[in-house]
Amino acid sequence: MDGPEDTNAEKLTASERSSAVHRKPRFLVIGAGRRGTAYASAVRRERLSAIIAAVAEPVQSTRISFGKKYVWEDGPPREDQAFESWQHFLDYETNRREAEAAGEKVYAGIDGIIVCTQDHTHKEILQAFGPLKLHVLCEKPISTSLQDCQDIYVSLGANSPERIFSTGHVLRYSPHNMLLRRFLLEDRAIGEIISVEHTEPVGWFHFSHSYVRGNWRKESVAAPSLLCKSCHDIDFILWLLCYRTDFGEPAHMPSLVSSVGNLSLFTKHRKPAAAESATNCFSCPHERNCDWSAKKLYVEKLYDKGERDWPICVVVPDIEDITATLGTDHGRAVLTEVLSADYDASTPRATIESKQWYGRCVWESDNDVLDDQIVTLTWDDDSRAVSGQEFHDRGPKTAVFHMAAFTEAQSKRRGKISGTRGEIQYDSNEIRVYTFDKFRDPEAVKVFTPPKAGGGHGGGDGGLMNSFSQAVEAVINGKLSVEQAQAKYVGCTLKEAFMSHAMVFAAEEARLGRKIVDWRDWWAKLGERLLAQ
Repeated sequence: MDGPEDTNAEKLTASERSSAVHRKPRFLVIGAGRRGTAYASAVRRERLSAIIAAVAEPVQSTRISFGKKYVWEDGPPREDQAFESWQHFLDYETNRREAEAAGEKVYAGIDGIIVCTQDHTHKEILQAFGPLKLHVLCEKPISTSLQDCQDIYVSLGANSPERIFSTGHVLRYSPHNMLLRRFLLEDRAIGEIISVEHTEPVGWFHFSHSYVRGNWRKESVAAPSLLCKSCHDIDFILWLLCYRTDFGEPAHMPSLVSSVGNLSLFTKHRKPAAAESATNCFSCPHERNCDWSAKKLYVEKLYDKGERDWPICVVVPDIEDITATLGTDHGRAVLTEVLSADYDASTPRATIESKQWYGRCVWESDNDVLDDQIVTLTWDDDSRAVSGQEFHDRGPKTAVFHMAAFTEAQSKRRGKISGTRGEIQYDSNEIRVYTFDKFRDPEAVKVFTPPKAGGGHGGGDGGLMNSFSQAVEAVINGKLSVEQAQAKYVGCTLKEAFMSHAMVFAAEEARLGRKIVDWRDWWAKLGERLLAQ
């Protein structure tokens, strides 16, 4: 299939449509930015049994560009395919359902939504769509506060959800990480796990773009950087060490959680004296000697070398259309104009805080999220604490996660796992398995290079979209119940997704309180609050 495919292009009555024996799930993408595009492109690239049936996106050029690639091919979109906002779609779908119930001929509805808007909007969207009983794939994090995550968890059905739910914990779905988990849990290649050291190198430029100048720079507007950037790393660790239900065992959760971290560099008192009072790189006397110059990073090192994708398309969303229509020089001029936008003492503070200033001096930004953080999780020995049975993989262990901003690598995770019979080292390219019988077996060191998968996160984006669409397809065609399809294809329950987010908030509580959190007590108290809702 080379282009969008929609076998429900005609208006039909409900009875006419019900005659279909088997159908593909139809999805609405809410937010046609990088994450929405990642999931939609996975449908095309992996030839998934799914249809991107509609898009809701406020930026017209982005909406049309996305729609032509993934929703419709030629000409203008139909009334059911393109919407300026999710609210407009909600109104349309409500009216469509009423007309369908009255026996009128209508276009087919959708089976699920893929939510890829800014993090703080997720709660409003999910709760607004709740009455429609649609399946949900929500980009991570689910929301930006513990209370909002709780509210969403409850509204989606908590322990008895009625629809498939998946979140952007893409690390579970890459071929690399699935092989790593097989080595650890199925093959037990290094025996029982004793410790894990896992690092996410955010990348020096990525951090300055997204967490100093960009959307995720302020905790009050977005959330802690541990949640926004690394909640799927915490989930990855729990996936390896806790959730063994697919092996017939109950979850083995940590007993203690602690965390430390800093905002190390981008604060006003660290500003070079040579930069004087400049607030923008294009008027700064220190610009040519600055590693963080927006002029050098965005214009000279990226745009001038032909880059039009991230992060250029974040600074100027229409950059591809502008360049294609008016030329490269005009596109450069537009990019420069946007980056040169500045403010002064007369500019209202609310105006300054209301937008992203990608040409802003990194030491004059209003960022407050951490650029370096360590989370430590500790497990007790409860190998005989579950129904009197003995489980060999429930012994004491420790996991240390490090989120580091100032790195050469960008999101190319690496780690080391120690076990009772050996050690595994991994990065984004390979997995090295070393066993202690090296002195007897010259082949005791084995290096595995998992096949490269298309798409982002080492194939995790495509893997997640594939699992979600297969689960929804199984449910809408009556092959499996929601619970069965969730377990078979998604491999992560709504409770697990919520628990991974909760672990991040527990770590933040530990960091802010300079204390060690007793996870079991913390989770029990959270459960009490959930029951009280």
